[in-house]
Amino acid sequence: MQQAPLLLSFAILAGTFGVYAGLFVSNQHHFLTPFEGQSIVNTAVPLVFAAVGQTVVVLTRGLDLSVGGVMALTNTIVASNMHSSTGSMVAWSLIGLAIGAGAGLVNGCLIAFGRLQPILVTLATLSIYSGLAIKVLPEPGGSIPIEYTKFMANVNGPWGLIYVAGLLLVWFVFRRTPFGVAVYAIGNDQAAARASGIKVRLVKVGAYVFAGTLFSAGALFFSATTLGGDATAFDPFILTSIAAVVLGGISFFGGRGSAVGAVAGAFALTLVTPLLFQANVNQLYTDAFQGLFLVLAVVLAGLVGRLVSART
Repeated sequence: MQQAPLLLSFAILAGTFGVYAGLFVSNQHHFLTPFEGQSIVNTAVPLVFAAVGQTVVVLTRGLDLSVGGVMALTNTIVASNMHSSTGSMVAWSLIGLAIGAGAGLVNGCLIAFGRLQPILVTLATLSIYSGLAIKVLPEPGGSIPIEYTKFMANVNGPWGLIYVAGLLLVWFVFRRTPFGVAVYAIGNDQAAARASGIKVRLVKVGAYVFAGTLFSAGALFFSATTLGGDATAFDPFILTSIAAVVLGGISFFGGRGSAVGAVAGAFALTLVTPLLFQANVNQLYTDAFQGLFLVLAVVLAGLVGRLVSART
């Protein structure tokens, strides 16, 4: 029964893809080509990383609204400084990940040691990180080497799927480490976790550092697909990363759920935009339909949860 939320997330993904594929075939008179499929995957990858990062924080009964600011700051700094040499691409990728880890460290310390509410802290740091990103790149610009794009988001091969598979492998390893076990323990019962010897504050800090690093990884993929920097392009990730967690069946009461569901939720949300395009829905109404999609999914998840509870 505990697998019901996860199965529901895959059912939502399968249903969304089925509707999209049906509309696509009806309009284009052929099925998705590998190029088109890989393009969708590459579009989803930044949100996938952001959603998994958000999952780690939510499992501790937290929330990270700074995701958009962290991604924007990473994107603008990397796009403003990266060059086409291998050394530059590697160095600025590592710097980008370090930016996310540092931002997560600030969030985690304020929450764990300052004993402040996660939603207030990360809302404040969202403004700070976003402001710094605009300072770095006041208007869209910078450039990402084409060689970097070929390595990170090449539509001529299954690179996006490989990176998603790698992320899931990292998750399965994380889930079985003492740190991963501690994250779940804190979410289930913080007092009991502390009594069993878990250093709750340090684990919370670690969760936000891990999340920030994944946010920046998502920003690097976004940079590779857009070939530039834009400080204002990441606001949608704030809500969509949380929405992917909701669709993935992760409990906001902490300690329950899997990032695998969040990955499925991220792909489902990514498919909504091309689905609406194939349905010839005016782009002005895209946000409204995405919100409706999320509400229906949450209602469905609630109904499934009640059915599961009634049978146990």
